[in-house]
Amino acid sequence: MSPVKRFPADDPAQREEALEAATLAVRRGELVVLPTDTVYGLGADAFDPAAVRRLLAAKGRGREMPPPVLVGAVSTVDALAVEIPDWARALIEAHWPGPLTIVLKQQPSLQWDLGDTRGTVAVRMPDNEIALAMLERTGPLAVSSANLTGHPAATDADAAEEMLADEVTVIVDGGPTPGNTPSTIVDATGATGRILRPGALSLESLNAVTEPLGVTLVDEG
Repeated sequence: MSPVKRFPADDPAQREEALEAATLAVRRGELVVLPTDTVYGLGADAFDPAAVRRLLAAKGRGREMPPPVLVGAVSTVDALAVEIPDWARALIEAHWPGPLTIVLKQQPSLQWDLGDTRGTVAVRMPDNEIALAMLERTGPLAVSSANLTGHPAATDADAAEEMLADEVTVIVDGGPTPGNTPSTIVDATGATGRILRPGALSLESLNAVTEPLGVTLVDEG
């Protein structure tokens, strides 16, 4: 693999070059690092099984830990998931784009392989203009935090490069992230809503949306 190329993107004047390089890398089935509103992400084309396998290998993970999928528009969720509860749609309306990942039943017709998902998909729309601009070009990306398993998530491009330079083709440098707290993960596949991982959104803020609809989330993180 060629040496990793790093592109500054926090300056709008340089962003186009960064986005073009990252998009081309994704289309070639390569891995990229991109900023989000939580921590930096390690991304691959969600519809390229070989690229997703490379992502898991780069992280030091197996198929039992499939990556979430980032989308660039709220409407995309209906192309990826089915049987979305009304309360989950309310959470999406209230907190997307933002640090909310929702686990849903995936569309059975999808031609992808994210790992052992058991028929589900974890979806998020990040509140970061660089990430959204990239997703507009690439379509859905399989994205996990840009770090080796067991290490802290990268909150800047330097940390991501130190851990993953040998695995990625392009690093999109959007400057430091706002913090190091990951997204909150909510499971919406069962009869009741569950928080699988506490994160940037509190249980109280989520229940403020769901309880008027008769659903109280339970924290199992």
